[in-house]
Amino acid sequence: MRLTSSTFQMNGEIPKRHSGEGDDLSPPLEWSDIPGGTREFAIICEDPDAPVRAGKEHPFVHWTIYNLSPNVSSLPEGLPAFERMELPVRADQGINSMGNVGYNGPMPPEGHGVHHYRFTLYALDIELALPPRARKEELVQAMSGHVLAIGKLVGTYERLAGGERRTA
Repeated sequence: MRLTSSTFQMNGEIPKRHSGEGDDLSPPLEWSDIPGGTREFAIICEDPDAPVRAGKEHPFVHWTIYNLSPNVSSLPEGLPAFERMELPVRADQGINSMGNVGYNGPMPPEGHGVHHYRFTLYALDIELALPPRARKEELVQAMSGHVLAIGKLVGTYERLAGGERRTA
């Protein structure tokens, strides 16, 4: 499967509006090359470059969204942080590493270097029927043995010391 965004390219910089420094809007996502037999989609966004902290999950989870219909092939920008959505798309959202429902964008420590945010799309051969507010581990366990295909999109984000941003 192919996973893309209209606001950043593979390994490109995630716009500030999709970060914790900006408007914290989930990015628009689109996918294609969907395998036959897909019954549901799930997406996990995580930061493997986040500092490891005792008692905290690693990699740092920024978003889990699941129970997405196989008839859906995109998500609009700025999905609300609702546990269960009917519009603009039917989906459930889980708890991220910040303890929130929905998307929380990049906000790496200042001066920590470039972080890579992995958006992973899963095509599943079952309907999970996983309730809202699931944690990543619960989602991964429910998907185990049911993944037909995976699509990945990686975006980068960096906060320089003093809160400055690198300019192109």
